[in-house]
Amino acid sequence: MAKKLVIKVTAGADAPERCSQAFTVAAVAVASGVEVSLWLTGESSWFALPGRAAEFELPHAAPLPDLLDSILAGGRITLCTQCAARREITEKDTLEGVRIAGAQVFVSEALSDDAQALVY
Repeated sequence: MAKKLVIKVTAGADAPERCSQAFTVAAVAVASGVEVSLWLTGESSWFALPGRAAEFELPHAAPLPDLLDSILAGGRITLCTQCAARREITEKDTLEGVRIAGAQVFVSEALSDDAQALVY
Protein backbone atom coordinates (compact mmCIF):
# COMPACT_ATOMS: atom_id res chain seq x y z
CA MET A 1 0.00 0.00 0.00
CA ALA A 2 1.22 3.49 -0.82
CA LYS A 3 2.37 5.55 2.13
CA LYS A 4 1.35 8.77 0.40
CA LEU A 5 -1.88 9.59 -1.38
CA VAL A 6 -2.02 12.51 -3.81
CA ILE A 7 -5.59 13.36 -4.80
CA LYS A 8 -6.56 15.88 -7.46
CA VAL A 9 -10.20 16.92 -7.39
CA THR A 10 -11.41 18.75 -10.49
CA ALA A 11 -15.11 18.72 -9.65
CA GLY A 12 -17.07 21.06 -7.42
CA ALA A 13 -20.77 21.81 -7.16
CA ASP A 14 -20.97 21.05 -10.90
CA ALA A 15 -20.37 17.31 -10.20
CA PRO A 16 -21.24 16.88 -6.52
CA GLU A 17 -20.87 13.10 -6.26
CA ARG A 18 -17.39 13.09 -7.78
CA CYS A 19 -16.41 16.04 -5.58
CA SER A 20 -17.71 14.39 -2.42
CA GLN A 21 -15.95 11.13 -3.26
CA ALA A 22 -12.59 12.87 -3.51
CA PHE A 23 -12.99 14.65 -0.18
CA THR A 24 -14.31 11.47 1.48
CA VAL A 25 -11.40 9.35 0.26
CA ALA A 26 -8.92 12.01 1.39
CA ALA A 27 -10.51 12.30 4.85
CA VAL A 28 -10.67 8.52 5.32
CA ALA A 29 -7.04 8.21 4.28
CA VAL A 30 -5.99 10.91 6.77
CA ALA A 31 -7.97 9.14 9.51
CA SER A 32 -6.18 5.90 8.55
CA GLY A 33 -2.76 7.47 9.03
CA VAL A 34 -1.93 7.91 5.35
CA GLU A 35 -0.01 11.00 4.28
CA VAL A 36 -2.50 12.92 2.11
CA SER A 37 -2.06 15.78 -0.31
CA LEU A 38 -5.38 17.03 -1.74
CA TRP A 39 -5.21 19.30 -4.79
CA LEU A 40 -8.11 21.63 -5.56
CA THR A 41 -8.42 22.36 -9.27
CA GLY A 42 -11.16 23.55 -11.59
CA GLU A 43 -14.48 24.10 -9.85
CA SER A 44 -13.24 22.59 -6.58
CA SER A 45 -10.95 25.63 -6.29
CA TRP A 46 -13.78 27.55 -4.65
CA PHE A 47 -13.58 25.28 -1.59
CA ALA A 48 -10.26 26.91 -0.69
CA LEU A 49 -12.28 29.98 0.35
CA PRO A 50 -13.84 30.37 3.81
CA GLY A 51 -17.52 29.42 3.91
CA ARG A 52 -17.70 27.88 0.45
CA ALA A 53 -17.72 24.26 1.65
CA ALA A 54 -20.78 25.05 3.81
CA GLU A 55 -22.71 25.92 0.63
CA PHE A 56 -22.14 22.41 -0.78
CA GLU A 57 -24.96 19.91 -0.34
CA LEU A 58 -25.22 16.26 -1.30
CA PRO A 59 -27.79 13.94 0.28
CA HIS A 60 -26.37 10.98 2.22
CA ALA A 61 -22.84 12.41 2.13
CA ALA A 62 -20.66 13.64 4.97
CA PRO A 63 -20.75 17.44 5.30
CA LEU A 64 -18.00 18.94 3.17
CA PRO A 65 -16.87 21.38 5.91
CA ASP A 66 -16.22 18.42 8.24
CA LEU A 67 -14.25 16.56 5.58
CA LEU A 68 -12.28 19.68 4.73
CA ASP A 69 -11.44 20.31 8.39
CA SER A 70 -10.21 16.77 8.92
CA ILE A 71 -8.02 16.92 5.82
CA LEU A 72 -6.55 20.26 6.89
CA ALA A 73 -5.89 18.88 10.38
CA GLY A 74 -3.92 15.87 9.22
CA GLY A 75 -2.97 16.39 5.59
CA ARG A 76 -2.14 19.07 3.07
CA ILE A 77 -4.47 21.01 0.78
CA THR A 78 -3.14 22.80 -2.26
CA LEU A 79 -4.95 25.14 -4.63
CA CYS A 80 -3.75 25.06 -8.23
CA THR A 81 -1.87 28.24 -9.18
CA GLN A 82 -3.58 28.68 -12.56
CA CYS A 83 -7.01 27.83 -11.17
CA ALA A 84 -6.56 30.39 -8.41
CA ALA A 85 -5.43 33.04 -10.89
CA ARG A 86 -8.41 32.43 -13.19
CA ARG A 87 -10.72 32.96 -10.22
CA GLU A 88 -8.71 35.90 -8.83
CA ILE A 89 -8.02 33.98 -5.60
CA THR A 90 -4.87 34.84 -3.70
CA GLU A 91 -3.30 33.09 -0.73
CA LYS A 92 -4.64 35.79 1.60
CA ASP A 93 -8.18 34.83 0.49
CA THR A 94 -7.85 31.13 1.31
CA LEU A 95 -8.54 29.10 4.42
CA GLU A 96 -5.67 28.92 6.86
CA GLY A 97 -3.41 26.04 5.88
CA VAL A 98 -4.21 26.04 2.16
CA ARG A 99 -1.23 26.69 -0.07
CA ILE A 100 -1.14 27.69 -3.72
CA ALA A 101 1.24 25.76 -5.97
CA GLY A 102 1.54 24.68 -9.58
CA ALA A 103 1.88 21.66 -11.79
CA GLN A 104 5.58 21.16 -11.06
CA VAL A 105 4.81 20.58 -7.38
CA PHE A 106 1.90 18.25 -8.23
CA VAL A 107 4.09 16.17 -10.55
CA SER A 108 6.84 16.02 -7.93
CA GLU A 109 4.39 14.78 -5.27
CA ALA A 110 2.66 12.31 -7.59
CA LEU A 111 5.95 10.77 -8.72
CA SER A 112 7.58 10.56 -5.29
CA ASP A 113 8.48 7.20 -3.84
CA ASP A 114 5.56 5.27 -2.31
CA ALA A 115 2.97 7.70 -3.71
CA GLN A 116 -0.35 6.84 -5.29
CA ALA A 117 -2.13 9.53 -7.31
CA LEU A 118 -5.90 9.66 -7.83
CA VAL A 119 -7.86 12.14 -9.94
CA TYR A 120 -11.55 12.86 -9.42
